[in-house]
Amino acid sequence: MNTGESYPALLTQVKTCFTQLQNRIISHLEEIDGASFKHDAWHRPQGGGGISCILENGSVFERAGVNFSHVFGEQLPPSSTVKRPDLAGCPFDATGLSLVIHPRNPYVPTVHFNSRFFLAKNNKNKVVWWFGGGMDLTPYYGFEEDCIHFHNTCKDALFPFGEELYIPFKNWCDAYFFIKHRNEPRGIGGIFFDDFNQYDFETTFSLIQRLGKHFLFAYLPIVHKRMGLPYGDRERAFQKIRRGRYIEFNLVYDRGTLFGLESGGRVESILVSMPPEVSFQYDWRPEPESAEEKLTTYFLTGRNWI
Repeated sequence: MNTGESYPALLTQVKTCFTQLQNRIISHLEEIDGASFKHDAWHRPQGGGGISCILENGSVFERAGVNFSHVFGEQLPPSSTVKRPDLAGCPFDATGLSLVIHPRNPYVPTVHFNSRFFLAKNNKNKVVWWFGGGMDLTPYYGFEEDCIHFHNTCKDALFPFGEELYIPFKNWCDAYFFIKHRNEPRGIGGIFFDDFNQYDFETTFSLIQRLGKHFLFAYLPIVHKRMGLPYGDRERAFQKIRRGRYIEFNLVYDRGTLFGLESGGRVESILVSMPPEVSFQYDWRPEPESAEEKLTTYFLTGRNWI
């Protein structure tokens, strides 16, 4: 969608929003964990850079990455022009906030949140913009009330912009975060969207801002509820096996990972989404009727939680 808004003004508004949200999320996570994030500023030789904020080996979060980036260049990478072939070879700016949190306690789910904004000028020198993003939850041990809470919060975040948005965004999330070679969802979903510019910029930007605020409402209550639950070697071993599925998806299918690598982004920042301790065991299968089996037979089935 074209817009008469100033290219630099649009970019500045969104970058300010993303960096403020980054700081707010980090503040909340530090308050829960007690440890501090490392702030690592980086520059991209081809244009742009970012601030990667990392917490590792915390008491609650084994690894949490909350990364802001802004990159630009003379040609959009191929992963960004699959649905927009008319923009192939056009100059662009891309800015985003992306986070992945891998908790220590196996009863606390991993979570992913992302907001991204693309600006480009087509071959007629007209400004084209779109947003993408969403949030999704990946539990190791399922709690039905947590799934319901997470999805209800996602629905509430979208509600002012139309009751009809939640279902397609939920379905989009289920379809996107699906490990095809395993024939299973990565987690219990949430909401996801890409190439989104159906409304005017002001309305769409308001939606993005509301999603950022509601991410904290969706995830932090679950952390507080589950972080103190006792666990042992069995739960920890299962958590590491399931983390392997997370890696498989990110390296094989994730468009954000592909964009980062194709655009010459900073590899350490791109791969901070990887969990720190993982186990790959040949043909591992859970015990029948166990909590581990129930994860895949009941929770990871793409079901409706509302």
